[in-house]
Amino acid sequence: MEQPEDMASLSEFDSLAGSIPATKVEITVSCRSLLDKDMFSKSDPLCVMYTQGMENKQWREVDVPSNPDFFIVDYFFEEKQNLRFDLYDVDSKSPDLSKHDFLGQAFCTLGEIVGSPGSRLEKPLTDRPTSRLPCPGGVPGKKCGTIILSAEELSNCRDVATMQFCANKLDKKDFFGKSDPFLVFYRSNEDGTFTICHKTEVVKNTLNPVWQTFSIPVRALCNGDYDRTIKVEVYDWDRDGSHDFIGEFTTSYRELARGQSQFNIYEVVNPKKKMKKKKYVNSGTVTLLSFAVESECTFLDYIKGGTQINFTVAIDFTASNGNPSQSTSLHYMSPYQLNAYALALTAVGEIIQHYDSDKMFPALGFGAKLPPDGRVSHEFPLNGNQENPSCCGIDGILEAYHRSLRTVQLYGPTNFAPVVTHVARSAAAVQDGSQYSVLLIITDGVISDMAQTKEAIVNAAKLPMSIIIVGVGQAEFDAMVELDGDDVRISSRGKLAERDIVQFVPFRDYVDRTGNHVLSMARLARDVLAEIPDQLVSYMKAQGIRPRPPPAAPAHSPPQSPARTPPASPLHTHI
Repeated sequence: MEQPEDMASLSEFDSLAGSIPATKVEITVSCRSLLDKDMFSKSDPLCVMYTQGMENKQWREVDVPSNPDFFIVDYFFEEKQNLRFDLYDVDSKSPDLSKHDFLGQAFCTLGEIVGSPGSRLEKPLTDRPTSRLPCPGGVPGKKCGTIILSAEELSNCRDVATMQFCANKLDKKDFFGKSDPFLVFYRSNEDGTFTICHKTEVVKNTLNPVWQTFSIPVRALCNGDYDRTIKVEVYDWDRDGSHDFIGEFTTSYRELARGQSQFNIYEVVNPKKKMKKKKYVNSGTVTLLSFAVESECTFLDYIKGGTQINFTVAIDFTASNGNPSQSTSLHYMSPYQLNAYALALTAVGEIIQHYDSDKMFPALGFGAKLPPDGRVSHEFPLNGNQENPSCCGIDGILEAYHRSLRTVQLYGPTNFAPVVTHVARSAAAVQDGSQYSVLLIITDGVISDMAQTKEAIVNAAKLPMSIIIVGVGQAEFDAMVELDGDDVRISSRGKLAERDIVQFVPFRDYVDRTGNHVLSMARLARDVLAEIPDQLVSYMKAQGIRPRPPPAAPAHSPPQSPARTPPASPLHTHI
């Protein structure tokens, strides 16, 4: 019985939740009002772009293509991707940057660029503090012109391939019957390893199976490289998970795109059998029956077309959190570090804030007694303003949260339905695709109004909104897993939710024992935000909403030298 090297990963793989590579975006750079460092001619500006590592915080220079008109980077909605742009005036052909005049630099995140109107961001160029060639006046941080950054998703990242396969005369693996075959597709990686990207259904008791048609993003299949190897393995399914290996073949996206032809009939080969048996030919054949590709609207298409993400936070003020004045409380405000509520809020908020142009975020509390009469509320504004619960930026939410801790009395019970319904009302008011709501609920306890919350979520699933739940503390969060709906779609009164809109994570899974809160919170944000782009697109598709055309760029004086010239070094881009 032959098995794949990593049977565990094969048996656990979910074709609907496969790890899809980031989409790729093209960043173009132009500038206005750059310093003129040359005495007798205009500056010859060059831009160097850097990305910052999540773990070591080191800046790494981004390679540019052979035609250096732009930079290409992977885009992850769920990560804070720090970027740095350094501008130089080229004085010679030397690749050593210290030999050229420094003109200024700018910092931003990729989310800032993408989330700006038309995915076009203008930032002031400033002198670096340690520069020995300061801007006029020699003041660190002084403005040195303007950099204009534009992001465009690569066209091949939006393609979706639809295909169907059949097989003929596969090896018989079952003693008492025929095989139960299925296919596993692997994308090859830069380092020569392979990653599972799709698994077909099992066709029972046949050596000549015909599998169902399936669709897969082209970037998941080959990461946009049409000639990259795609490996396909054929297995005989076994109930205990120890699936029998029948054989394998390799192809590429370019070959598959030829469609049904003699080029897309593949011999299934078992390497071990081939080595042992001289007369071995193959273990059957697999044939491509059909292939089609179409471009789909992506998350970035909607963002570039002006769709705003409205972020709302709801915080648990129930008594089970403990007295905020005591260090054992989950709400304790230490002078030295943020508590779990503030850490989770900051981790998610600092990423999602760039997709909301006004940076005004409603912030709610639930489960507290409010002054002056001590009434219990499950939907109160942290800023105390019943008419407008919005706070200015993430710092504004934190300020209102800390103020509420000093004025309300923690009480109970833990009811989610009121805050879910609150955000659902706002989402229901605008359903034309221009706005999408995301509710972050941070809670410590077992939910008290499960039936009402499930009903509220089922009703919200047809609206432009998603819900993120972060559980803090050591409570059991079994009910939250049920709300998440990854395994079983949530239902209420016999009605099934139209979409899965809830993502839950326990905060304790992200506590770094080394004390590296920055890295651990980056992981938390990545996991809770990863599903938002697909949830937004699924709503738009279900409603038949197409992305709007991007807004026109504001009229300005023409940017400096948009045309590119050959680079002084393979890693640097002229502008």
